[in-house]
Amino acid sequence: MEISAAGRLVVRISAADVGKRVSVRCLDDTGGAGEKFTDTVGVLTSWDDGVLMITRRDGESVRIAESTLVAGKVVPAGPARRRGPAASYEELARITARGWRPVESEWLGEWELRAASGFTRRANSVLPLGDPGLPLDEALTAVRRWYADRGLPAYVQTATGAAGTQEVLCAELEARGWTREVTAELWIGALAPVADRPSDESVVLSREAGADWLARYQRKGVSDVALRVLGSGPSVWFATVPGEDAPAAIGRCVVDGRWAGFAAVEVDPALRRRGLASTVMAALARRALDEGASAAWLQVESDNAGARALYERMGFAPHHAYHHYREPGSSGGAR
Repeated sequence: MEISAAGRLVVRISAADVGKRVSVRCLDDTGGAGEKFTDTVGVLTSWDDGVLMITRRDGESVRIAESTLVAGKVVPAGPARRRGPAASYEELARITARGWRPVESEWLGEWELRAASGFTRRANSVLPLGDPGLPLDEALTAVRRWYADRGLPAYVQTATGAAGTQEVLCAELEARGWTREVTAELWIGALAPVADRPSDESVVLSREAGADWLARYQRKGVSDVALRVLGSGPSVWFATVPGEDAPAAIGRCVVDGRWAGFAAVEVDPALRRRGLASTVMAALARRALDEGASAAWLQVESDNAGARALYERMGFAPHHAYHHYREPGSSGGAR
């Protein structure tokens, strides 16, 4: 907290700091004996009519009455990473987008509108990478029209928790009634430690998602559109550990320059906790190293404790959170 030379707490932020990362302390007005304080760190997304809104790293917004502030200051855009590859949000946003391409896309300024007949939200949402070239309300109207023409609900994919992410856009969407449906995290790490883990000669690598691989893939009834999305990316590999009726485990990796992205790592529920997931990833990582990659990324849902523990052991760490916001009044549709 900001402390003056006289030892007093000082509020050193104002409405002019909207859009900046701040740290504030306020009085806890929930009741109880004694004077209590609450600390909040995040991006100041608004300051109107005596109320501050701060969006935290996980995308949650905190409402704070100006009258309860006892200290506040602007802080650096994000904590320094202590391990793993250095990467900006923009670099990772573009890399991950190239690794999971839609069937159809169109640019609205620096927003990419993506569609793939509803197969996954990532391939059926707007990826905002800058200015849409229109006032926000006009841009959102154009977005809704574009997706309505394709029989799809409109989604906007946003990110929080790193330098250059979109806390302010998240707050503006929520103020307009857009609903956040999904939150996940993008994790990154060095590739070599993944490749160094034990592998197995039984792992089969292929350029295509064959019938055996699809037999284990959790999204049943995969269409031709889904196959196009699965096969998209600069250099895509599919890994399969053979099983009896269906593969024991599968995985997907896309290599793009120095980055290797892992996805669809799935294991037969009866065979979990036997190291099959890391076996699949090790085989894919060695192939990615052969193609010149040195860093790795993957996406994991915030409530998947088992996967998060595995990836942490493999040297991955969270870089930022990402969210999918659905247009007001829509019942959804993309998965």
